[in-house]
Amino acid sequence: MDTKLVGKVELPSSQKEIKDLIEYGVKDSKYAVEDFFKKPEKTAFKISPDGAYYSFLAPFERRQNIYVQKIGTEEQVQLTFEKDRDISGYFWKGNDRILYVKDNGGDENYALYAVQINGENPIKLTPFEKVKIDIIDALPEEDDYLIISMNNNNPMLFEPYRINIKDGSIQQLAENSNPADPISSWMTDHNGKLRIASKVTGGTNNTLMYRKSEQDAFEEIITTDYKESISPLFFDFKNEHHVYVSSNLGRDKSVLIKYDMLEKKEIGPIIFEHPEVDVSSMSYSRKRKVPTAVSYFTSKRAFYFLDEKSKALQEKLEQALPNLEVVITSSTKEEDKFIVRTYSDRSLGAYYLYDTINDKLEKIIEVSPWIEQEEMAKMQAIKYKSRDGFLINGYLSLPSDYESNKKIPFIINPHGGPWARDYWGFNPEIQLFASRGFGVLQMNFRGSIGYGRKFWESSFKQWGQTMQNDITDGVQFLIKEGIADPDKIGIYGASYGGFASLAGVTFTPDLYKAAVDYVGVSNLFTFMKTIPPYWKPYLEMMYEMVGHPEKDKEMMEAASPAYHIDKIKTPLFVVQGANDPRVNIDESDQIVESLRKQNVEVPYLVKYNEGHGFRNEENQFEFYKAMLGFFEKHLG
Repeated sequence: MDTKLVGKVELPSSQKEIKDLIEYGVKDSKYAVEDFFKKPEKTAFKISPDGAYYSFLAPFERRQNIYVQKIGTEEQVQLTFEKDRDISGYFWKGNDRILYVKDNGGDENYALYAVQINGENPIKLTPFEKVKIDIIDALPEEDDYLIISMNNNNPMLFEPYRINIKDGSIQQLAENSNPADPISSWMTDHNGKLRIASKVTGGTNNTLMYRKSEQDAFEEIITTDYKESISPLFFDFKNEHHVYVSSNLGRDKSVLIKYDMLEKKEIGPIIFEHPEVDVSSMSYSRKRKVPTAVSYFTSKRAFYFLDEKSKALQEKLEQALPNLEVVITSSTKEEDKFIVRTYSDRSLGAYYLYDTINDKLEKIIEVSPWIEQEEMAKMQAIKYKSRDGFLINGYLSLPSDYESNKKIPFIINPHGGPWARDYWGFNPEIQLFASRGFGVLQMNFRGSIGYGRKFWESSFKQWGQTMQNDITDGVQFLIKEGIADPDKIGIYGASYGGFASLAGVTFTPDLYKAAVDYVGVSNLFTFMKTIPPYWKPYLEMMYEMVGHPEKDKEMMEAASPAYHIDKIKTPLFVVQGANDPRVNIDESDQIVESLRKQNVEVPYLVKYNEGHGFRNEENQFEFYKAMLGFFEKHLG
């Protein structure tokens, strides 16, 4: 089989074609595309460790940049002046510095920067080309240091470093030099000492390693098949070799337990488990040195409290902010002041400052005050059965003026990943579609995370097959319920969702009347060949989960839309970021070129300063306007 890449050719549509789509989508509506996707005036608030300042992101020349403001005053300082790309994330480091990360054109090679809160002494802490960093430990007790991992010695392997944020000096803490047994993660104790590591062994096994101190060698604790996991969360505060972990060993659903690294066994009863979903997140108080709460997701986020003080605080906030999802997003070192964020399915919510000493809750800002919550669509949790008996959880969003028993046009929106899931909350894409009269169905098809091992493993080697059937069954569910007009159903997704859109119009060509593929996979063979280098240590796992290009050759060819171009008759719109490190641009090039060779018109929007999804505001505006026009044209 020839799996040669098509390569970059002059494939993108002319500006006129995209402009025509945009004009087709123009119609009278209170809300424009910009209302759903423009940058908030201020967002991503964090409080300084001493509680004197809060920081936030705000647009500067259309890009999200960092500002700080002294609490109780209007005095604010702009710290960064990025013009090419939004700042991807940031955090306080001590009371006088902020650290942030940013990539280049969507390549996901995130570099680390530091700047003082008066805007002085900016420094690029990781001045390396084509290197990606991750934070291992922000070391909140040490103002001048933190621990990161980066792949500067080998693009496939990440190694830990202690970095001085004042002068940029770096000390490597351990080696990760064996691609045959690569270390996949590192973890510190509460004193910032590197004590736990996990490595991939034999291609498809995970080995957990532990050491008593940084002077000791790592010892192998337990090896499991990659389908089983024992994931360390944090060390016990009272016993330095007891660790809280999320584990599905011998179980279908992950639960929270405590593990003795010296005795190499679980200890004590299960801390928390849920009969329907995995539990893998647990928080703690750094000041009081106690576990505080478990968070988990069914149709919405929920909490199980391990600490009465934390429970009382959450209940107080929820009583003050009723009928909203309330989450604490930042706190002072003394844990006496908190940044609180509210969410809902119909609003981006607001930020608040809560002062526990004065028992004062003060609104900082509404995130999207230009949107009237009552005019937005509700996101309703739904369930339906797949044809082979699986229970599929999903979300149904209908226009706010929907009339009962009326059949309306629908957009089917499968999520990316595919080993991810959809969550309840405000989704600007969903609200845009609903504002134009479309219903939207999102479904957590088999393989979606959080529903246990059996549900996850049932997706292995099922791209375009039973995974796609789950999506098709969702469409049939809508038709059976009398909600969807069967002649006006479209499909749109990004990443794996883009693959599902292509698979939908390839393998069920009469089901959809329009499809949008956004940074989606079209050919399982070429997708495997072009993965980023830091995914390669997991290639054997991917072979088991997606398919082996030699052993599963026939299956992979049968599931790849690029090999079945002749079946595609549905209008298709393809969108791609040229710098995408996960789904190479050739995935989109080859599907567009093949269809155009058959004289099939395929609008193709490419942005050469974007990666795996558009982040720059002007590119988002253009894409969503064009997509809206495309669906208006073909679904009416």
